[in-house]
Amino acid sequence: MGIYDDLGVRTIINAKGPSTRVSGGLLAPEVTKAMTEAAAHCVDMAELQAGASKVIAGITGAEAGIVTSGAAAGLLLGTAACMTGLEPGRMARLPDTTGMKNEVIMARSQRNFYDHAVRTTGARIVEVGLPDRVAGAGVRDAEGWEISDAIGPATAAVVYVASGSSRPALEEVVRAAHGKNVPVLVDAAGQLGPVSNLKKFIAAGADLVTFSGGKAIGGPQGSGILCGKRDLIMSAILQSLDLDIDWAQWSPPASLIDKDRLVGLPPHGIGRACKVGKETIVGLLVALQRFVAEQEETRRAVFLARVEKISNALSRLRNASVTVRDGMTPKLALIVNPTHAKTAMEICVALQNGTPSIHVDPSQAAGGILVINPSCMADADVAPLTQRVRELLG
Repeated sequence: MGIYDDLGVRTIINAKGPSTRVSGGLLAPEVTKAMTEAAAHCVDMAELQAGASKVIAGITGAEAGIVTSGAAAGLLLGTAACMTGLEPGRMARLPDTTGMKNEVIMARSQRNFYDHAVRTTGARIVEVGLPDRVAGAGVRDAEGWEISDAIGPATAAVVYVASGSSRPALEEVVRAAHGKNVPVLVDAAGQLGPVSNLKKFIAAGADLVTFSGGKAIGGPQGSGILCGKRDLIMSAILQSLDLDIDWAQWSPPASLIDKDRLVGLPPHGIGRACKVGKETIVGLLVALQRFVAEQEETRRAVFLARVEKISNALSRLRNASVTVRDGMTPKLALIVNPTHAKTAMEICVALQNGTPSIHVDPSQAAGGILVINPSCMADADVAPLTQRVRELLG
């Protein structure tokens, strides 16, 4: 019996990938060991985040960085920093934005559920561009001049959601924003690997970048990174730390928080709900260093071998075919025959509700395809997964 048995919770085979809904991936032994060691001692959290900042800055090329409770928390803290700067009075008022810049510009094609984190600060999102290429009505999307044209006296930031298909190019957005002294916050939650992307967005001129810590990095699922300009990171951490302390007693590390630049101590900020524990910070840092040190080809080869093993076991299905999709994270496409009695989504549900419970990626189920992602699987998961798929698809 284990902890999940005690709680009456089923363990699952996660063939979907590092999604929070299915608890993310499996932590490496080095990460769990570091978290256990961190749990055995108490530290000053400002000092710990200052130590984290040095590690993150060295790896990303940013001026500073902090560990957050996920990429969405990075969006919230980053937006708040752009709105308040280093003024404690403004920090105290959020989400009341009276007297401060409260508009955030986004390309309409980049709007998604996660921009709720931006709006939590009290900011109002201003959409630009008509994404005809997405609607199938043409080839155009938002353009740099539209970003520039939308910037006004109330603009606090431009938020850019990075992906392989994002338009306009980040460099074009940075030129437009910086031309009017407006910072750019990049949501790069799922943009790792490759490892080079840790530096890519800062190098392109972004003022703040947020990454997920629980996806490719392999850190705790409730972790993330916010890195960028030192003043903005200072503002962000001030709005998330526990600051229930007397001014005379408070002596944060100057490398992260320059006390001399503040007129007073802010109260608990809007990011207080985004607090991150010492175990999570240490686990994320160890995972990050491990992610950078590991050869990308080695990591890819492990995933490819697992996918090929699954593919070989499913090569003679009567009611489906399989295709290996190579890439940074190789995946397997399970293509359900359109004549089969069950749809791809019905197969997905049957896998999920069976024993063992198996979660696959259903994002292409409408087209008859289920995707198997090996990154959060153990080698021991291959046999029960393939056996169950054979039971359902012959």
